Amino acid sequence: MITSFILRALEGRILVAVAILLGVAALVPMLNLLMPAGSPFHVPTYVMALMGKYLCYALLALALDLVWGYCGILSLGHGAFFALGGYAMGMYLMRQIGSRGVYGNPILPDFMVFLNWKELPWFWHGFDMFWFAMIMVLVVPGLLAFVFGWFAFRSRVNGVYLSIITQAMTYALLLAFFRNDMGFGGNNGLTDFKEIVGYSVQADGTRAVLFALSAIMLALCLVIASAIVRSKYGKVLVGVRDAESRTRFLGYRVENIKLFAFVVSAMMAGIAGALFVPQVGIINPGEFAPANSIEVVIWTAVGGRGTLIGPIIGAIVVNFGKSFFTGAFPELWLFALGGLFVATTLFLPKGIVGTVQQVMKNRREHRAAREKSTVALADASAQAAE
Repeated sequence: MITSFILRALEGRILVAVAILLGVAALVPMLNLLMPAGSPFHVPTYVMALMGKYLCYALLALALDLVWGYCGILSLGHGAFFALGGYAMGMYLMRQIGSRGVYGNPILPDFMVFLNWKELPWFWHGFDMFWFAMIMVLVVPGLLAFVFGWFAFRSRVNGVYLSIITQAMTYALLLAFFRNDMGFGGNNGLTDFKEIVGYSVQADGTRAVLFALSAIMLALCLVIASAIVRSKYGKVLVGVRDAESRTRFLGYRVENIKLFAFVVSAMMAGIAGALFVPQVGIINPGEFAPANSIEVVIWTAVGGRGTLIGPIIGAIVVNFGKSFFTGAFPELWLFALGGLFVATTLFLPKGIVGTVQQVMKNRREHRAAREKSTVALADASAQAAE
């Protein structure tokens, strides 16, 4: 059953995308570790880390596309799930510092010693174990999505109202995590990481493994998302997007269908956040900022929502442009981002991939119509000759 579920997902475009991601996961670390620094084929560590960050953003955009592109849920709060996954990873990394911190406390992180905390809060227990932290990476965003979705979908909150309350949720978490008494580092967040599973976070080999894991997890989540949308459940999911009332009238529990997709999407976003944190070296409340969630929507729209591959391309293209423009024209980047979204809405409403697919579909239909007319004309000529 699982095999057929996976094979159903590996249709042409998805299979090519997965092959490319797995190839990148193997090739880029090899070029970083095996090629000498002076070689034209050498990939510098900072470039690999930047590409790894792009892959994490691509996974976040893919998570949003699962609910927005296929279920019609425009979430402006996926940055919260991303940040929660990042905080779960950050808490594990902070526990690994031990007595090597500034204050030398083997149990309490430095910010707790600075704030005169006497003991470790209960919700920090267990994060010294990697397996526990990885479970929390999935459970915390998934649990928040479940509770939020349970009330929102059963109250039949839809459209712009749902988007607004997802953004309100994100902003509420932003304000909460800014507080020092929350126990998450306040404004400064969690940083100064030393090692992960016994290996230095700053080592080239560790960064290469983190990059490879980012690409592999993106490929795996792409397969999972593809399998979901190509299954019978996926067809019902699209039905909810296009005609929710009719789907409900047919007897489907629409709120459960939405809830499943929302929770799976939140877990994917949590994984992206967990991979993001050790590569950038910090997690702070700024990741909860509503503007971050809006940017994810822009990535998805630019790439093409409802295509799975499109949001991945959109996230990489837009963030590459952001890295370039913020260095070359820092004062113009926000205007360029806004202009890009407006231009996409006006001229590429289906995004990059969606537009390409539409052009190819139109060409196939035109070719088929032309061949059909040619055959009809030949038949008419034959009949006239008789």
